[in-house]
Amino acid sequence: MEVAVYNIKGEDTGRKVMLNDAVFAVETPSDSNPAHVIYLDVKQYLANQRQGTHKSKERSEVSGSTRKLGRQKGGGGARRGDINSPVLVGGGRVFGPRPRDYRFKMNKKVKALARRLALTSKAQEGKIVVVENFTWDAPRTKNFIEMAKGLNLAGKKVTLVLSAQDNNIFKSVRNVPGSCVRQAAELNTYYVLNNDTMVLTEASVEMLNQL
Repeated sequence: MEVAVYNIKGEDTGRKVMLNDAVFAVETPSDSNPAHVIYLDVKQYLANQRQGTHKSKERSEVSGSTRKLGRQKGGGGARRGDINSPVLVGGGRVFGPRPRDYRFKMNKKVKALARRLALTSKAQEGKIVVVENFTWDAPRTKNFIEMAKGLNLAGKKVTLVLSAQDNNIFKSVRNVPGSCVRQAAELNTYYVLNNDTMVLTEASVEMLNQL
């Protein structure tokens, strides 16, 4: 698949770059559900971000007297023991959340397939824009805003993919709501899908073609 290359002003340079069909035009295996594969990879990424430090106090952990409040029978209501009873306001919680690890395992080949399927989806929808390699002398948010306007992406959620870390570009993009910068080597399924349009540099395309 060939895609036109633009400059940061949004002008067509007249050159084209080749997107590897093995990455950007993946044929879905007949025995797999592509939507489910992508779902699992995104679910794993989001699960791995959870701290899992939630905790509520149970009956034995609530501070309060252990004196039995009322007689066992004949009170006309539910039986209860001390003031820490779960049936009372301010008492402990039954089966409350405890600290846990939400991470789960996925095979590397499945994760790689999910990423290629996500890139394929973006390419088919025409939501991939390729720009020539560039850099800025100093970080300025205005630089990225003008670039987005030139590419007709103003107000859209944009993920700019670079081949390597560039602090000037990173600092220019980070203050724009919804937009972010990612390196091609760290690109995953969630990053691919969590935007309206992906802007790739020529150098990042070369790296992604090797996935």
